[in-house]
Amino acid sequence: MILTDFLKALAQLADPRFRRVLWIGVALSIALLVACYAGLLWVIEAIDPGSVTLPGVGQVTWVGDLLGWGSLFLMLFLSMFLMIPVASAITSLFLDDVAQAVEDVHYPGLPVPPRVSLFDGLRDTINFLGVLILANLLAFAVYAMLPFGIPFVFYAMNGFLLGREYFQIAAMRREGREGAKALRKQHIGAIWLAGCLMALPLSIPVLNLLIPVLGAATFTHLYHRLTA
Repeated sequence: MILTDFLKALAQLADPRFRRVLWIGVALSIALLVACYAGLLWVIEAIDPGSVTLPGVGQVTWVGDLLGWGSLFLMLFLSMFLMIPVASAITSLFLDDVAQAVEDVHYPGLPVPPRVSLFDGLRDTINFLGVLILANLLAFAVYAMLPFGIPFVFYAMNGFLLGREYFQIAAMRREGREGAKALRKQHIGAIWLAGCLMALPLSIPVLNLLIPVLGAATFTHLYHRLTA
């Protein structure tokens, strides 16, 4: 049944409202990562290591260049893990449009729910972004201790977080914040499993950028199926 929800979402991917949210999320995510890298470069320039003197070596003048290039490779490496959490969090600001597009096509006749206020949307997005980034950064310690368990930890953790967030977004539109939390606790197993399905393409370049939109659509179908 969860796979059916996903296939329904995939079939609607050509919807203009889906594409709009996708491009907004990707563009803002890239802009945020570029801004973070610019801030890191500013910190390096502010420190201004210049040259250092090493015993037996003398003056070393390439420390600043090393830090600059090192920061670039560090950001490229971190972006592989953080791009999707960042894209998911930012795109969550606009996922109400995706959920409405799904309901217009598959659940016609439902009253249009009130939109989430900008303040509530920003608050939820910041909270979600913080939890996702912190969890993925902490996971590096687990990866180091359990290298063979990396795939299981990555998919289980991100599946839980994505499922929790996307179901909350889908359910909150019609159940309210507290009602969505209660419903999420009641169906935690199915929601986690659906989240893991969303997490599977995270390691596939380009395809992983579709996950925020597909996730919102899939969990909208899941919400209506669980409450039918």
